[in-house]
Amino acid sequence: MRRVLTALFVFTVSALAANVRLYLKDGTYQIVREYTVQEDRVHYYSVERSDWEDIPLALVDLKRTDGEIAEHKAALEEESKVVAAEEKVEREQQREASKIPQDPGVYQWIDGKELRILRLAESKLHTNKRRSVLKALSPIPLVSGKATVEVDNPHSNYNVENDTPEFCIQLSAEEQFGIIHLLPHDNIRIAAKVTILPVVKEVVEEPEVVEVFRKQLDANGLYKIWPQKPLEPGEYAVVQFTPGKLNMQIWDFTWQPGAKYVPLPPEKTTAKKP
Repeated sequence: MRRVLTALFVFTVSALAANVRLYLKDGTYQIVREYTVQEDRVHYYSVERSDWEDIPLALVDLKRTDGEIAEHKAALEEESKVVAAEEKVEREQQREASKIPQDPGVYQWIDGKELRILRLAESKLHTNKRRSVLKALSPIPLVSGKATVEVDNPHSNYNVENDTPEFCIQLSAEEQFGIIHLLPHDNIRIAAKVTILPVVKEVVEEPEVVEVFRKQLDANGLYKIWPQKPLEPGEYAVVQFTPGKLNMQIWDFTWQPGAKYVPLPPEKTTAKKP
């Protein structure tokens, strides 16, 4: 029986392709590449002297030696499982990323089968005197004072179905992005409070940011984001922006327990006159 077990451990040592400690009963050890039990002696390859040697079996602590090999083997097997699991997740993410349109925007995969596209909401800068539509590439004249970035309507038409939604965002530029809480106010939702400083006309935006996890899916600006903690029921948005530039792009959504996803009708387009 001992010879059978020893043969298994020899195979283990060779399979691990690593040096092991051959423990002696006095507490010392030899670093060996492999070993076998031959009658009353242990035949081993000494790493230190690069040669085969023999030592009386009575001097060798096989139990400790074999136990350490078994522990090492178990650790490698566990590490192999972790690596395999990570590679599986990476392959799934690559497949998921390959199905996301390359057009800038926000998308949501449901159960790996259904791709939903969030619509870009129209945002406005509301000062004491007027409301102006914000455009990413067309800055508006600034007047010192307080303002708010707003989105029309008290609720989004896009309902997510759980409190930890995952979104994919294809960036249109190297800017900040994340999830913010939209604050309902009358018939609009406030995306950020804004202070426009006098003289320098510097803009300070204060959105209510949701802490999120971010994972880059490819090298072309595609990311996955999701909340670090379950969302409270309410109005939210995925955003992309450059601080101080008033160019916030907003893809709004609502989370309400029990809410059902209702596909939005296609966006209307105006035909151009010939």
